[in-house]
Amino acid sequence: MKTDFETLKMLAAYMINHLKDGNVIDFDVEKRVELIESMATEFGVSFATDEDIKDQAIEEVEEKMGYENVPDDITESEIFNHARKEIVKSFSGENIGGLYLVESLHKTSVRMTDYLMKCDIIDDVFGSDDEIQSFLISKIRGFSPKRA
Repeated sequence: MKTDFETLKMLAAYMINHLKDGNVIDFDVEKRVELIESMATEFGVSFATDEDIKDQAIEEVEEKMGYENVPDDITESEIFNHARKEIVKSFSGENIGGLYLVESLHKTSVRMTDYLMKCDIIDDVFGSDDEIQSFLISKIRGFSPKRA
């Protein structure tokens, strides 16, 4: 399954459900779609999608070959596939639900805890930073787009 921003939105919806069910956050349910979009954007800092990797690989090929020398079927080229593999390797091949970790899960949990505390869409956040971070890590590890 190819991942893109929709996958980040699935992760955000999955997390919002768990945060709400776990009584970690409270928010106006009429703002749920807005919260999903906002949280997905924030997750985009911590995770790279297949679409992000494809775009990055294309940029690298264009840089190496020169824009005017890039073949029309660039994604079928050997140089593209090599660039893509190197990018994936830079993430140590570690991914969750097809999303590649740009930063550690701990840093992601710190970032997302800060996001929860400052987000205008969220009315209240319950728990200490450490409790919220542990909760986020455990739930993110369990994410799968197939089950979301």
